[in-house]
Amino acid sequence: MHPWLQTVIDMCTGKNKGDIKAFNDDPLGRSISLEKHCFGEFSMASVQANVFMEDQSQVEVASNNALFVGIYDGHGGVHASSFLVEQLFRKLLRIAHENDDTITEDTLRDAVSATEADFMTYVNNNFNIMPHLSKVGSCCLAGVIWKKTLYIANLGDSRAIIASLVNGVPRVEQLTRDHNCSYEVIREELMLEYPHDPEIVMMRNGAWRVKGIIEVTRTIGDAYLKRPDFTFRDSFPNDPNGPKLPSSCVLSAEPEMRSRPLRDSDKFLIFASDGLWDFMTNEQAAQIVSSNPRNGIAKRLLSVALAEAGRRRGVTYANIQAAQPGRDNLSRRSFHDDISVIVVFLDRMSFLRTRPLNISYRGSNAESRPSDFANSGLTSLDLKPMSPRRLKETFRRRMKTKSSSPRTPESPLGESSRARDTDNLINQSPPTPRSRWESLKKRIFPNRRRI
Repeated sequence: MHPWLQTVIDMCTGKNKGDIKAFNDDPLGRSISLEKHCFGEFSMASVQANVFMEDQSQVEVASNNALFVGIYDGHGGVHASSFLVEQLFRKLLRIAHENDDTITEDTLRDAVSATEADFMTYVNNNFNIMPHLSKVGSCCLAGVIWKKTLYIANLGDSRAIIASLVNGVPRVEQLTRDHNCSYEVIREELMLEYPHDPEIVMMRNGAWRVKGIIEVTRTIGDAYLKRPDFTFRDSFPNDPNGPKLPSSCVLSAEPEMRSRPLRDSDKFLIFASDGLWDFMTNEQAAQIVSSNPRNGIAKRLLSVALAEAGRRRGVTYANIQAAQPGRDNLSRRSFHDDISVIVVFLDRMSFLRTRPLNISYRGSNAESRPSDFANSGLTSLDLKPMSPRRLKETFRRRMKTKSSSPRTPESPLGESSRARDTDNLINQSPPTPRSRWESLKKRIFPNRRRI
């Protein structure tokens, strides 16, 4: 049996719990085992490989109506991913407020575009003192569940999948495309967009890259690959041994959008940076989640990924932990990238369920704090007054769901009788309240008969 397959089987059957314990002991690992959101529960985890953690992730829990998830895989530094985790969600709330406190695909797209514009302004304003900012960028995967519809914006090669159970058959669907030159279709898109540049995609250091520089084709930041005027400035940190710099924009900041109504058959979502998908397929990740307890499931996914990273190099997870963060041949970065993963479970809602608080969770430090959802108009309950007709229909619908057959011991006359009783109950006049004296006499003389 293939060692990887044996690892997955052991994790799914609970035989290999050592790696879970190892993750708990990993000084570069962070996790939030299980928390509630208004549509179910979620688990998140991250692990560091670089000297500074360039991945950022967040979950914004609303008490009602909404959930926001973000995975930001930075490169060249921490500034772009840190900017995203602080600004993107706030911009989404502002734009939603300007649009009657509602979220649509356009709302999320505009929030991403506004964040990109503000980061480019930040780079320009601080270029003289921090010229390296022009080389800092980040992938961006943002998902919003708004009133049972999922909206996703994606730039880069982080990935979101959804697992469903349709007629008893498990299904896994990839919701995003990986904007990475390693895929032939992405290279073909670039060559069609830049037909007069034969070097728009080049193989360098064993990987296909845009102009031989960067593997991803859509990002936040990377100003010098979008505005070549940065490269003409005296303080630009040019590498004389690096590839030739482009003279025009070669990266896109346009997010690829996806919207999808959530169904009762949908069970969970997985959002993760590319570091997770380097070591497992969509189906393997979904199998691990569906076959194990929810509590700590995100760090279980990371444990499997890190065990596979070690297996490929002939070492154990414990050996990987002994390596220092960094990019040299003996560092953790030589085994794996910074990785962030968020698992979102989708449950059927109950009127009796306690509403969660408006809380913000950050994966890079496993901390929580009040969410800006609390100050928005997005979490208010839709308590619209019911018309008599709507109230009647609601009663009928609930009565029907409680009746498993036309005749039951509780209702020997069948559900049509229930409906008539409901109509009579709704249409009858309210009882006239007794006066205080009448009520008092009834209590003092309970058996007294009127003459």
